[in-house]
Amino acid sequence: MLKFMYKQKSKPKKRHLSARNYDINSQSNSKVKLFNLIKRLSPSWQACLPIACLIVLGWGYAAVAQTPIAAPTTAELKIAIDTLWVAIAAFLVFFMNAGFCMLETGFCRQKNAVNVLSKNLIVFALSTIAFWSIGFALMFGDGNDFIGLNGFFLKGVDNSPATADAYKGVFSAINWAGVPLAAKFLFQLVFAGTAATIVSGAVAERIKFVDFLIFSLLLVGIAYPITGHWIWGGGWLADRGFWDFAGSTVVHSVGGWAALMGAAFLGPRLGKYQDKQVVAMPGHNMSIATLGCLILWLGWFGFNPGSVMAADPGAISHIALTTNMAAAAGGIAATITAWLYLGKPDLSMIINGILAGLVGITASCAYVGVASSLVIGFIAGVLVVFSVTFFDKLGIDDPVGATSVHLVCGIWGTLAVGLWSVGPGVFTWYTLGPEKGLFSGGGFGQFGVQLLGVLSVGGFTVLLSSIFWLALKATLGIRVSKEEELEGLDIGEHGMEAYNGFLKEGDATGFSDEQSSIGRI
Repeated sequence: MLKFMYKQKSKPKKRHLSARNYDINSQSNSKVKLFNLIKRLSPSWQACLPIACLIVLGWGYAAVAQTPIAAPTTAELKIAIDTLWVAIAAFLVFFMNAGFCMLETGFCRQKNAVNVLSKNLIVFALSTIAFWSIGFALMFGDGNDFIGLNGFFLKGVDNSPATADAYKGVFSAINWAGVPLAAKFLFQLVFAGTAATIVSGAVAERIKFVDFLIFSLLLVGIAYPITGHWIWGGGWLADRGFWDFAGSTVVHSVGGWAALMGAAFLGPRLGKYQDKQVVAMPGHNMSIATLGCLILWLGWFGFNPGSVMAADPGAISHIALTTNMAAAAGGIAATITAWLYLGKPDLSMIINGILAGLVGITASCAYVGVASSLVIGFIAGVLVVFSVTFFDKLGIDDPVGATSVHLVCGIWGTLAVGLWSVGPGVFTWYTLGPEKGLFSGGGFGQFGVQLLGVLSVGGFTVLLSSIFWLALKATLGIRVSKEEELEGLDIGEHGMEAYNGFLKEGDATGFSDEQSSIGRI
């Protein structure tokens, strides 16, 4: 019995030993096969195996040694999203430089195409240096009600993106934006560059290249930021309740006033006014002018909605809608007005009508309803047509209509805030802002403040721009010679042509010397 039990117990043990021996033999066979496989590899592949093993071991160690990263907080995510939106908006506004290039070049004659393109290209580079070194500090740096005195070269204490009372730095005027300082600067920089570009079109086809460059530096570095400080930098106009959401006055009117004085001091192009008649000098390429208009229309969706400087879905969508509605109404109004007033639906007027609507809504886009934006844009589209002919009657030659679009409609848009703003508390993003406008149940109070801002900014810009232009005129001379103007600034100023090898204009002037006149102030 015991012998039988022993035999029964010994059988599993043998089976276990057999299995173990089988595993050992299998492992030995696998190792032999692996060794034979490696042996059959080329020497190069055999040399790679140790390196591969080291890489795998290194990855494994890194994965084990890495400290887990904490998930971002809601506040950190908001800063990241807001910064992304501000950056995208800045890129859209920057791309408006391409729109200005195309628009102004198309509206000018082909012999000046290189000159117009060169000015629009280099002006943003100059604006970048001028605004970084002194402009941003004068506009947003802590100082007094007239001018900023801190933050030159973007230096100084700053703990952005902290906001309100948590902010500790030298740029208190813009502490409401919860994004890094670099994002604030980039967004404001593209606005400053826009103001300088406005001047380019009004003085086209007869200004010396070097004078335009110097004036652009002075405008972006000094004139633009000082008046900007009054409004966006917490200055005296802001203290009095003046509001300009995205820059109908801060950007467009300032650029328009500077352009007006430049065109006046330069005088008209040769042959523009003959025997008290306005002689049309049509642009050479309306295709690229139309493309420029569309690019600018697109860029305005960064210009206006981006001025929220936060990814507020309600504010961004509302502002984008009012912006688009005003542009559409401006284009339609200019088409109808030109058709009735000039006899034809002039394409240049359609283009300027769309831009007029965009400029007109810029100050009030966050403060008015959609229906009001239609009215504002429509009136701007009518104004721009009559404004172009008005300046021609004054003998002020503006080849692209910059003064009509940016100055006249910038003034109109600023005043429109005092007429149609709905008042704080109606929209969720509109807790601070202008009081109710005249047509929204308010009185003349807000309109009066807006008018004060228009007059004060206009007067200061005219004064400072006149000083700049007169100083340049007395030292360097601001106008090219008669020969250069007749030949074209592409050859005289740059020594090259935009359309080399293409058919040129048959007659450089189209009029005799006796008929030519150069208006001067």
